[in-house]
Amino acid sequence: MGAAHLSQFARLRYSARVKNYSRFRQVFPISSTLTTLAALLLLPACIMPGQTPALGNRAVALDSCEDGLIDNGEDGNNQVLVRDGRTGYWYTYVDEAGSSVVPEAGSRGGTFSMSPGGANGSKYAANVKGKVATGSDVVFGAVGLNFVDPKGPYDASRYNGLAFWARKGAGSVGKVRLKVPDVSTDPEGGVCRECFNDFGMDLNLTESWQHFVFPFKKMKQMPDWGSPRRHSIDKSKLYGIQWQVNVPGAAFDIWVDHVEFVGCE
Repeated sequence: MGAAHLSQFARLRYSARVKNYSRFRQVFPISSTLTTLAALLLLPACIMPGQTPALGNRAVALDSCEDGLIDNGEDGNNQVLVRDGRTGYWYTYVDEAGSSVVPEAGSRGGTFSMSPGGANGSKYAANVKGKVATGSDVVFGAVGLNFVDPKGPYDASRYNGLAFWARKGAGSVGKVRLKVPDVSTDPEGGVCRECFNDFGMDLNLTESWQHFVFPFKKMKQMPDWGSPRRHSIDKSKLYGIQWQVNVPGAAFDIWVDHVEFVGCE
């Protein structure tokens, strides 16, 4: 990944405040069936295997799709699987405030490579290690992938979400931000005035592999910054996926495997 594609990340801003609340008010007596339905609608956005999220006014099963696999790392190279118009590459990126990242960031001449030891006994996975700096409001280290190369928008309209396996290494921070840049948040889209507040979700990884499934309609921007602020992600113009650590002073060792689009229409 060339420096021209990655220098944008030096301007990223991160907000540590996350509003996370849920409230339910019963106004009229309802049956136990309706109570169960209301509870399901209030489930968090991270849908674990076997669960069916409610998207809009109809339930859509976020199952695997025939051409939905983005990459599973098993070919051992740094390119995503070439299918359904996807030709992008994996990369790492880091701030300019002193954070470190391995493999070396593409903006500094590094080339990403897969690491042995994937989920469910597979051969390879994407792994990023490093330490986040302190003393600045903008600190981060991350791994990501672009959907196409050269970098540009990808039309994921026929999918309803993303799924992947992830874990942390021993001694690593578990707090990770999933980011999905779109036309309104990535500078390449030519729309944003305050860029990089991508739609996404917060992860809390453990040392065991976990399977995460996120509907696009549940993804949100961070509060209180970014311009413009859209109601929802534009899945017809997505630029990639990123897993970013923003905890000042934290050591990180993040593993990601079997990334895919899910919920075909």
